[in-house]
Amino acid sequence: MSKISKAAKAVKKVDLGNVIRAIVRSGQAAPGPPLGPVLGQPDRTYDLKIGQPTVSYFLKQAAGIQKGAGKTGHELAGMVSVRAVYEIALVKSLDECFKMQNASLETVVKCIVGSAKSLGIKIVNDLSAEEYKIFLEEREEKLKADAAAAAEAAAAVKKK
Repeated sequence: MSKISKAAKAVKKVDLGNVIRAIVRSGQAAPGPPLGPVLGQPDRTYDLKIGQPTVSYFLKQAAGIQKGAGKTGHELAGMVSVRAVYEIALVKSLDECFKMQNASLETVVKCIVGSAKSLGIKIVNDLSAEEYKIFLEEREEKLKADAAAAAEAAAAVKKK
């Protein structure tokens, strides 16, 4: 993968008039690529505000997973409790993007629930540690089996 395509993936730009909102991975916030060209200021002056991580990051951390479901709606990647969603909403409600929209806590929670659905994360009322540990172990076994099946399919295609 070239440096340019990596930079394009690392920075997501939304132009809101004189405000540029960019999501930059840690360690890549430098005057050069990928952040410098996005700013594009001729006099090289700008105000930089650093916000909290994305909602998907918080949800994956709360669920204890590294990535979401491969097939959203057909696969369950993890589970989080309603309490965890509420705590994430409290943190994200202080974020600039929600403050600019004057969003209520209910709106922030709805946004988090939507993100959880798209990641394949189920929101449950009560979540015991033992049940969730069993779920994660079963999911890990299923992912390994799926990866092995995909490798066999790729090997069969190569033989043809």
